[in-house]
Amino acid sequence: MHRRTLRVAVGLTTAVLAISVASPVYAAAAQEDPIEVLTGAELAESWTAPLSTVGRYIVDADGDRFKLESANWDGAQGHWSGSGDKNDPANHNSGISYDVPMGLDRVPMATLMSDFHGVGINSIRLSFSNEMLGMTAPVPDVAVAANPQLKGKTPLQVFDAVVAALTADGFAVILNNHTTTSHWCCGTNDGNERWNSSQTTEKWISDWVMLTTRYKDNARVVGMDLRNEVRRDILNDANWGWGNDYDLYQAYQRAGVAIQKANPEVLVIMEGINWQGIPTDLTPHERPHLKPVANLSNALPYPDKLVYAAHIYGFTGPNHTGATGLGETTDPRYRDMTAAELKASVTEGAAFVNTANQHYTAPVWFSEFGTTGAGQTNDKEKAWWANFTDILIENDSDFAAWPLVAHARDDGSFVDTFSLLAYKADGTKLSIADDWRYPQWKKLVNANGKTGPVASVPRWNMLGSGSFVDSQSSLRMLQAGDWSPGQWKGTCPDSQRLQGIARSTNRALCTDVGGISTSNPRVQSGQGNITNDWASGYDKLQCNPGEVAVGYSLGTGGGTKAAMWNLVCATSTTALPASQGRLIWFDKGDNRPAGGGSTASDWAPGNYKGQCKDSEYIAGVAYTYRWNHGGVPDALLCKPLS
Repeated sequence: MHRRTLRVAVGLTTAVLAISVASPVYAAAAQEDPIEVLTGAELAESWTAPLSTVGRYIVDADGDRFKLESANWDGAQGHWSGSGDKNDPANHNSGISYDVPMGLDRVPMATLMSDFHGVGINSIRLSFSNEMLGMTAPVPDVAVAANPQLKGKTPLQVFDAVVAALTADGFAVILNNHTTTSHWCCGTNDGNERWNSSQTTEKWISDWVMLTTRYKDNARVVGMDLRNEVRRDILNDANWGWGNDYDLYQAYQRAGVAIQKANPEVLVIMEGINWQGIPTDLTPHERPHLKPVANLSNALPYPDKLVYAAHIYGFTGPNHTGATGLGETTDPRYRDMTAAELKASVTEGAAFVNTANQHYTAPVWFSEFGTTGAGQTNDKEKAWWANFTDILIENDSDFAAWPLVAHARDDGSFVDTFSLLAYKADGTKLSIADDWRYPQWKKLVNANGKTGPVASVPRWNMLGSGSFVDSQSSLRMLQAGDWSPGQWKGTCPDSQRLQGIARSTNRALCTDVGGISTSNPRVQSGQGNITNDWASGYDKLQCNPGEVAVGYSLGTGGGTKAAMWNLVCATSTTALPASQGRLIWFDKGDNRPAGGGSTASDWAPGNYKGQCKDSEYIAGVAYTYRWNHGGVPDALLCKPLS
């Protein structure tokens, strides 16, 4: 973001707290290299909504880098532990929230806004539960005691007011579906393990469409973070691409398309699978993060709105739940790793998605990380905090600390020790500025990184998952209805064309390289338009002159599974040269151009792939039922773009 004015946060060297056995010790914060603090007006002026993506970067409407320097304002997802009286604060994880964002009972909204600016953030991940959205009873007065203007409002109406206050003060707001119920996340069977735990997928999607529509006129509500920390329940793991009720990839696809139909301007944020398997030393288990994206990435109708996300905490690990006792294994936690080991693990699990020119290339938002502040005694956690924030700085990564606001006890201790800010019952503020984490936090929010205009780059996306669930990213073809009844259908986003096809499976590659835009898509179902036998002895589907392939359909069962069925062709809005093109075969092995887009990644593992050069487009596909080939694609007709 652009920062125009420097203001030193007030009170960084004040407040020496009394020391007792129960009280944490705070150090006075150094004045060197202070955090740059913007007023609400200055933050609002520094960027223009809405946000989009270019390669690995998020950009604002002017095309300038907008780095998400965020924190999580939680509470509206609920803090109840799941047992005992829900109205008893003792039964809540970190102070009773009344299903509204934390702190509204202790200080006025204006104070919260000012204090948020003071820690140097420009954006808020604002969590909610699906249960909260349907609550009709007004919040108790005590929940908003410091904000009497909110008395008598339902939790959702309070949420509305919080969104309005944040965006009016210049913050970018990303809504986060943290839980289904108001039960605190994240146990083994708390009803919040998946997007469709305690509710249907259809209900989850309809809630997202409702929220997207509700805030559509507020451009600073910039994103929808689809689901928090999807993990195993007692019996089942979530998966990535199997096509069943536990398929997170397909759920994200469906929700993403529905959200973009409601508002094409918002970012759609997809966090990877947080946990799979049974955590014992004798059974398979892992924290996949974004690793499945390497071979199966998402393609939305507006592909420049996709962001991936991951969570990294020192007490967890790539194969460690973070538990002690039951659920604990001998696998290393992130805090057990050296700086080099941690960097390698973070890269393998998530940061690789930033790699340029691949089908999965996108921004990665590390949307949760944190550790105990004052009172921290674990030297490994302290080392992890420094090592991980240094990785964020080195990678120039988007980030969001967990959490932003907590209650504080009268003795000056944070109820949630990870928090950046906490307020006593009388409104007294405590801050990260007064504990050992602050030097690294300052280093993180003050770090130099990419700023200003971000140059346009080609975009690559893939279709299909192997499960033969339709993979339609074209809104134009979705509006066309069932254009190939009973068959698998895959269509590129309307801004892209088909560039590669796999053999014997429903995997394909799309791109916008060359800047070709298209109109009037149509379905080519026969060979009557072919005037040149460019693959003698083979059946062929071919687009008309001036058209490019933008999608196709395949058989789904029996002897025709993965067999070519139809080709979708669209008119190029720029003139294409007359050319017979060239034939590339991929019936006996991969045939992809050296140095071509996404050739460093595998968008169809275990299957042969054909891909035209970046300077070409697919004009036709050849196939045969002879020699037991089963009608699957064998060759592509590639023609030059210019």
